[in-house]
Amino acid sequence: MKTTFFLAGLLSLAVASQAEMTRITLKKADLTPAEKMAAYSETGMYTAQKYFGSPSRKMNADKAQQIFGLDADGKPSYGVPLSNYMNAQYYGEVNVGTPPQTFSVVFDTGSSNFWIPSNHCRSIACFLHRRYDSNQSKTFKANGTEFGIQYGSGSLEGIISNDNLEVGGIVIKHQDFGESVKEPGLAFAFGKFDGIFGLGYDTISVLGVVPPFYNLVNQKLIDDAVFGFYLAGADGTTGGQMTLGGVDSNHYEGDLQWHNVRRKGYWEIDLTKIVLGDEEVDLEAGAVIDTGSSLIVLQTALAEMINNQIGAKKNYAGQYTIECSAVASLPEFSFFFGKKKYTLTGEDYILNAGGNCISGFMGMDFPESLGDLWIVGDVFLRKYYSVYDLGKDRVGFAIAK
Repeated sequence: MKTTFFLAGLLSLAVASQAEMTRITLKKADLTPAEKMAAYSETGMYTAQKYFGSPSRKMNADKAQQIFGLDADGKPSYGVPLSNYMNAQYYGEVNVGTPPQTFSVVFDTGSSNFWIPSNHCRSIACFLHRRYDSNQSKTFKANGTEFGIQYGSGSLEGIISNDNLEVGGIVIKHQDFGESVKEPGLAFAFGKFDGIFGLGYDTISVLGVVPPFYNLVNQKLIDDAVFGFYLAGADGTTGGQMTLGGVDSNHYEGDLQWHNVRRKGYWEIDLTKIVLGDEEVDLEAGAVIDTGSSLIVLQTALAEMINNQIGAKKNYAGQYTIECSAVASLPEFSFFFGKKKYTLTGEDYILNAGGNCISGFMGMDFPESLGDLWIVGDVFLRKYYSVYDLGKDRVGFAIAK
């Protein structure tokens, strides 16, 4: 009888252990080859919007400082709105309010706020997506603080509201979030999903709103302040998986290799060297690990050098393309984060959009004041399972499976 009770205790512990981590299925946007080409061609503009609040590739140094810093009053100066719609391909569903209203969102480590279209929005983009109706929610609480973020195509405007947010079956109580009431331009309209669920640090949150993951931790809804991403292959229809409160060892091989966050804004780690074939370059750079971006974005001059080295040519849209028949013979490319080497093959860093092969290396003119910065997106994250540890301020990688 004692043995039976002992085994029962072990089983109950096992069940409790499994309950500590939540798995969320990620879907993959079903883009046509033409849509993929369009999305990749606009990567520079979307990335500039996302990190600097402007569609221009060339930024003023004072505006660029806002990527990681605070303004003169010590307040977070820039956050990330719904700017990365077309460029992101992986998304999942969340519920807002009581009864629940369902929205598709990009789980984005390159931003820190939760945003969805509002029922009060009259922009074309809003009518093409699901919209939040506060009148239908019993748990809605008005805030009303206004926000506006300027783009080349106009201003994204909205209000801060408060309601319950369910993600992966976990209900976050009293989550502040953005209801967009004006979304400029067609880029917002063409997104395959409704909004963005930011997973970055609170230091870059618009208006200092507490990010959802912080509330998961603060409300003790997860045991560990950790989340993980598995992104399925570029050619498959399966999206992948995000975990909250732990990692899923079924999706990676070997041990996780950890790297400390160097600046607490985005998930930025030290990039010390790159290697392409037999050539290597030592760096003192930062790599921002961004699940909401499709490509690897780096300084324009270095991107041109890498693309020239692999034989990629710039087309009319500014994309670097290469003959698909040459991909198998391309040299390996490696990142060194600290002393740890992470390698990509040609099949990893070249994207096939319906028979058009596009380089995963995209150039952008970062301001000199930021130093050498790389944005490492899905091209890398499909190859490597990634883990984000808010409690210990570190990022981990292992070969995905």
